[in-house]
Amino acid sequence: MQVASTFRAPRRAPLLQVVKSALAMIAAWLLAGWLVPGPAPVFAAIAALLVVQPSLNQTFAKGIERSLGVIAGVVVASLLGMLFGSGTWVILVAATLGLLLAWSARLTAGGTSQVAISALLVLTLGTATPGYAFDRVLETLLGAVVGFIVNVALVPPVAVAPAREAVTVLGTEMGATFRRLADALERPVAPARRQELLVEARLLRPMRDRTEKTLATATESLTLNPRSARHRDDLARMQRLLDLYTPMITQLIGMTRTVCDGYSDDLMDEPSVRAIAEQLRRAAHDLTLIGVGMTPASAPEPPALTTPLQLAVPSSGHWVLIGSLLEDLHRIHLTIREALDSEV
Repeated sequence: MQVASTFRAPRRAPLLQVVKSALAMIAAWLLAGWLVPGPAPVFAAIAALLVVQPSLNQTFAKGIERSLGVIAGVVVASLLGMLFGSGTWVILVAATLGLLLAWSARLTAGGTSQVAISALLVLTLGTATPGYAFDRVLETLLGAVVGFIVNVALVPPVAVAPAREAVTVLGTEMGATFRRLADALERPVAPARRQELLVEARLLRPMRDRTEKTLATATESLTLNPRSARHRDDLARMQRLLDLYTPMITQLIGMTRTVCDGYSDDLMDEPSVRAIAEQLRRAAHDLTLIGVGMTPASAPEPPALTTPLQLAVPSSGHWVLIGSLLEDLHRIHLTIREALDSEV
């Protein structure tokens, strides 16, 4: 299973992506074969296959990368072929020089490989003449253009839905963490369960990082995309939500760690602790309002965290814990209040 995971993707690419790649390859082959007489249009087909990417931004970048790599490789191979022929040592030297040229120009890994591959193909599949080299460059440009057009014409991919789901799941899990922490302040909790609470709270950070990556993918999918106008406002709101959640995650983890480190069996006897637990549930309630786009004016019920908190003086054994929880709770209150007022 470990060996298989090294060459198998976690999940299949969309079938539409495979269909677009096949159509682009076929169209590039037919068009290049019609416009550029000569050998089979291998360069055009390969260019079209490589250019069709999950997003139009990646497609455009891959088209530029592919074209530069082919041009550099064809030029190197053509010059060496005209000077020294197409012997085995010439082919190997051309590929090596292509790699060095790409390295000196700081091309990407894909562009570097393309330079060497193009040099090998020119010297092994065709005659190293100026006309042949020009035709191969033209083929590549045609294939890249065909790949881009196919990707634009056939439902340009938009990755906003996965981003929306990731943000929603993150907000839901934060609300659940608030409620779990409130429960821990109101009833006895075993040491093992307290450690589970801390682990669950800390898992919010990698979840937040995955959400950020999903948003970056969604943003990239809208670049150069003709369907981007209808999604940009939605994506901007998701980014604002993530910016809102980020400091609250830090505060949630800190509050959970404070409870785990300072827990004692008589903690729930403190009236202030029960009041703080109620505030945590209200924070979870208001976080739900923010997640669904509610404002104080449009919500079916008002924000709950605005209710004043009345506290009694804690006992000497708990004042540090209660003070720490109150400080983090105050920051969360300010964040939620500002978010609701600004209509995140």
